[in-house]
Amino acid sequence: MEKNVKNSDMKSSVNGGVVDVYGEDSATIEHSITPWSLSVSSGYSLLRDPRYNKGLAFSEKERDTHYLRGLLPPAVVDQNLQEKRLINNIRQYQYPLQKYMALTELQERNERLFYKLLIDHVEELLPIVYTPTVGEACQKYGSIFRRPQGLFISLKERGKILDVLKNWPERNIQVIVVTDGERILGLGDLGCQGMGIPVGKLALYTALGGVRPSACLPVTIDVGTNNEKLLNDEFYIGLKQKRATGQEYRDLLHEFMSAVKQNYGENVLIQFEDFANHHAFELLAKYRDSHLVFNDDIQGTAAVVLAGLVSAQKLTNSPLAEHTFLFLGAGEAGTGIAELIALYISKQMNASVEESRKKIWLVDSKGLIVNSRKESLQAFKKPWAHEHEPVNDLLGAIKAIKPNVLIGSAGIGRSFTKEVIEAMSSINERPLIMALSNPTTQSECTAEEAYTWSKGRAIFASGSPFDPVEYEGSVFVSTQANNAYIFPGFGLGLVISGAVRVHDDMLLAAADALAGQVSKENYEKGMIYPSFSSIRKISAHIAANVATKAYELGLAGRLPRPKEIVKCAESSMYSPTYRIYR
Repeated sequence: MEKNVKNSDMKSSVNGGVVDVYGEDSATIEHSITPWSLSVSSGYSLLRDPRYNKGLAFSEKERDTHYLRGLLPPAVVDQNLQEKRLINNIRQYQYPLQKYMALTELQERNERLFYKLLIDHVEELLPIVYTPTVGEACQKYGSIFRRPQGLFISLKERGKILDVLKNWPERNIQVIVVTDGERILGLGDLGCQGMGIPVGKLALYTALGGVRPSACLPVTIDVGTNNEKLLNDEFYIGLKQKRATGQEYRDLLHEFMSAVKQNYGENVLIQFEDFANHHAFELLAKYRDSHLVFNDDIQGTAAVVLAGLVSAQKLTNSPLAEHTFLFLGAGEAGTGIAELIALYISKQMNASVEESRKKIWLVDSKGLIVNSRKESLQAFKKPWAHEHEPVNDLLGAIKAIKPNVLIGSAGIGRSFTKEVIEAMSSINERPLIMALSNPTTQSECTAEEAYTWSKGRAIFASGSPFDPVEYEGSVFVSTQANNAYIFPGFGLGLVISGAVRVHDDMLLAAADALAGQVSKENYEKGMIYPSFSSIRKISAHIAANVATKAYELGLAGRLPRPKEIVKCAESSMYSPTYRIYR
């Protein structure tokens, strides 16, 4: 049996080692100890601080000044060489999840090097830090979890959420991404393990939009999970109970929203991410007039799709107001996109939104949404119920409606069959097909299928990335209708203007800015989005458009208004280049 030795000799040495000042070694397991730590930005602690660590890039002078001698090998290398070594190492991994874990470890070790790597290799690494790899990471989050990268707020914290927010070390928070994990991508309820989504989104806010990492806060609201596999998983890191619903759920979310506003102020952006449809619409409607809120699944997806449609007008040679649209999927993404298209057309034609909706048709799991089904429809689907006889399937709807644009957002893999693509091609010289569901396994069709079955006539974009396709001697480059085009610049625009609310006109402004960045060279390759390699430039223009609209609407709190808003956006962006330490 272990004994607590109180002999005074023990103070001088513990097993011949260092003096046991805090009693950690002499305490029994039953005794509590104080977790002391020293906060000194030099020496060993400096190398363990991801915000300031530079690894072998510390100069000779910095190594002397900050007590780093002997703690590092003698070589001094610059950040570019570090980056070159790391990207070579990452490319050696066989599986995307291994690359994801390597990047996560880098972010936890050297923040600036992580963001420099991500910015400089954005097209290569975007599918790793976000879709599709982040989906697999969330599925296995309990097994690969190493250290917290955000705040976990569960039902255990009821009545104490304000105190929990104060546990986060940063005080000046500008952007929060929050999820409850109920609808992660197309993978369903992943509960607490959905934390990978806010972490990934905020990494992109910094890398692509230039929002400072220290101003970003990932949050997961854990109200349980209905995923039986997770509930029976010994490595699951969340609450092992069925999801809370009804008033209990609403009260926890309301406490969170109130605490955020109290702790961080009026101008903090709260982005809702991967909530189930019924909660997503309810939360956006409830808080859009009292908080600065944004739902990327509804509004961000809508803006990026609208941008693709606007830019595609140059390939179809016809305005959007002359198009008929058909959606497969009537959830938060589908109805959000449809609503923004209707708003855009209404402004284009100086008509009402109600009138513009008549050109947009939606198919859900029960078939075409029509008036005869109105009584049984959820509230957010009812505006899309038009007068038409019932049609049970997508192919039948295409033949009946004769759409110019087909948009998939239902998460049903390979639902755009050969017959569907051929039907669209028989109606249109240049059928516009957008297979938006992700990850790749959920995509409605591949780029190769779209181009091959349409005989090279389709204008195609997707939610997941696909390689270029060669068809009969021509190479087609499909572009990813990725929300990452929109939300980082959109958030930056809200931050630099000090906006207090999000208005739908800001979404239209963001879509117009993105469409305006598509070059002649992009169009010649069949692309309806600009190259992602220039994403920071794109984000600056989106931010400028959004900020300008915030000032026009009287929703900007940062005065006076900058004279050159694009330059203001560019100069506000976080740079990952190492700083010199005194």
